[in-house]
Amino acid sequence: MSARFKGPATPLGPRARIAVVVAAVLLLTGGSVWYALRAEQRSEGQRADADASFTLGGPALYFRDTVTGRVAHQPLAGTPGARTTGGPACDRFYASGGTALCLRAEPGVLPKTYAIVLDRQLREVRRITVPGVPTRARVSASGRMLSWTVFATGDSYATTAFSTRTAVLDLRTGYLIKSMEEIPLTIDGVRHHAPDVNYWGVTFARDDNRFYATVSTEGRTYLVEGNMRDWSARALRQNAECPSLSPDNTRIAFKKKVSDDPAAPWRLYVLDLRTMRETPLAETRSVDDQAAWLDDGTVAYALPGAAGRTSDIWTVPADGTGAPRVAAAGGSSPVAVG
Repeated sequence: MSARFKGPATPLGPRARIAVVVAAVLLLTGGSVWYALRAEQRSEGQRADADASFTLGGPALYFRDTVTGRVAHQPLAGTPGARTTGGPACDRFYASGGTALCLRAEPGVLPKTYAIVLDRQLREVRRITVPGVPTRARVSASGRMLSWTVFATGDSYATTAFSTRTAVLDLRTGYLIKSMEEIPLTIDGVRHHAPDVNYWGVTFARDDNRFYATVSTEGRTYLVEGNMRDWSARALRQNAECPSLSPDNTRIAFKKKVSDDPAAPWRLYVLDLRTMRETPLAETRSVDDQAAWLDDGTVAYALPGAAGRTSDIWTVPADGTGAPRVAAAGGSSPVAVG
């Protein structure tokens, strides 16, 4: 039997319409609050799981596992597949001196990054929110000084249309420098002022005072040496990006632009700070990474991975001899702990 047509519904009066609107608003806001609480619960649960699952120990190669997005580790002398996973979720990671730095991207209309300081058990001790996309992370040998770089605009060092923001955090004093752009900079003996100055890729010396970084200005890149106490920086040479200071503080691994091909512009070099002599490493592929020293004779770095993997970790001797080898398939952000 078909339903009988009953005609149009009786119009709602003013009070009834107001009641419906109020009920709808309560329903929507209630749902939003429930969603936010659930999201926070999930976040806290993930954080607790990650914090409880790892302990910095060694000697080991720590890195970001690209399948899970979490920190993993394996013996330094072990096989590439012998890894332990389940650490905190990070997009960039570094650790030294019992302190770890985890950069975690938070997607959105305006992307932001959480710079998360972790203790020896990889438990969160401080969190700083930074606008931008994470790209570089470093911790000094003592674990006192931390630095991170985010892309403020753009997403590649291979283009000129990017802007970076680099911060430095002193864990002993708690002092945070949100952006290095205002540090007095000297190039060729002259104080340099320009609106386009960008810093990235900080690496610290053992004294927790001296540091090296990349600065870009007026279409050129420079390796700069900085001084935290004097709050000053001076350019040492052109065309040296993403420096990484060796454990003995005598050499810097860096990427040098050797081609205008945006698909393969760089090659890894090592610079002797005493003689300022540079040595090309045996890795001839283009490396867009801040290399990490595993010891005084070996550097590690990430390259696009094989078989659909986002990236693999490779190592190569620091003296220009030998040949690259895979250290961890499906990994990035390598660091030796131990």
